[in-house]
Amino acid sequence: MRMGIDLGGTKIEAIVLDEAGAERFRERVATPQGDYAGILDALHGLASRGEQAAGEACSVGVGTPGAISPASGLMKNSNSVVLNGKPLKADLERVLGREIRLMNDANCFALSEAVDGAAAGAEVVFGVIVGTGCGAGVVVRGHALNGPNAIAGEWGHNPLPWPNDDERPGPACYCGKHGCIETWLSGTGLASTFERETGQSLKAPEIVARAEAGDATCEAALRRYEDRMARGLAHVINILDPDVIVLGGGMSKVRRLYANVPKLWGRYVFSDRVDTRLVAPMFGDSSGVRGAAWLWPRS
Repeated sequence: MRMGIDLGGTKIEAIVLDEAGAERFRERVATPQGDYAGILDALHGLASRGEQAAGEACSVGVGTPGAISPASGLMKNSNSVVLNGKPLKADLERVLGREIRLMNDANCFALSEAVDGAAAGAEVVFGVIVGTGCGAGVVVRGHALNGPNAIAGEWGHNPLPWPNDDERPGPACYCGKHGCIETWLSGTGLASTFERETGQSLKAPEIVARAEAGDATCEAALRRYEDRMARGLAHVINILDPDVIVLGGGMSKVRRLYANVPKLWGRYVFSDRVDTRLVAPMFGDSSGVRGAAWLWPRS
């Protein structure tokens, strides 16, 4: 039995999968806000109830925002700031009394879809989360890449490729730079870009809905968004040449992206044809927690 835990900013979810990937247990609790000890207690409670339901001890994988610094062993880059600077993996191993595996939540998303999801069987998978932020993970032959700096797949904090004159220097990003892909392609980035370009304040789902209803301004905004996504993903294809790119997060629900973006990225990819597939996730919001379980691969 494999247990996966998705440690999010507002909720913590646990799942237990059997060898075939069938779900045996699932529970979700609210994340204690600003309370590191409370988070450890919540994780311990979920793990205990999951093992009780499974009837046996489970391997435990944890997906979390941010990553473990290879230099210090402490958490870094987490938007759940209470985790930053804490020895989360070591503390969890002490509380649970066993070795655990811990990885960035975007890596877990990509792993889930690569193991038994929308990209099952593909050799190289790039999993993108375009939601509040813009993260990504890389899976090669069933293994999520982490890298010596624990930042493999940090696609969102590179500049938008081939920028137009009106896209330079680009919006300010919380990382301290301008024009990061995240500021353009996250759901919040689409909304803020729309407001800058039109003067109208709409959230991303509203922009999509109005475009579907025939609003010309929103349709034009989505076409610009699709071209920006095509440029961003073409850059990935030129470097990684993945078999499959899986979209996750709120923007992954915009069905037109799967047809329109691949029609555009060919003009930017350094190849005579592009066989990379762009697909929707099979497990949606559950991919992160399933991927955490698959941090312990099938034997």
